[in-house]
Amino acid sequence: LYNMVRNIVGSLVEVGRNARSPEWITTVLQSRDRRLAGPTAPPQGLFLVRVTYPPPYELNP
Repeated sequence: LYNMVRNIVGSLVEVGRNARSPEWITTVLQSRDRRLAGPTAPPQGLFLVRVTYPPPYELNP
């Protein structure tokens, strides 16, 4: 799971730039093959804003 968020963000940036289709993300995630994903996004500027838990857990972060 190392750099997982950065890998996902890098792939989503590829979609945002119209370099890949939105359906490509599904293919990458289902393949479980990091080599098919986009470039790893740099860590600068990435931060956690909020965590939301489903009602059954009723956790207050």
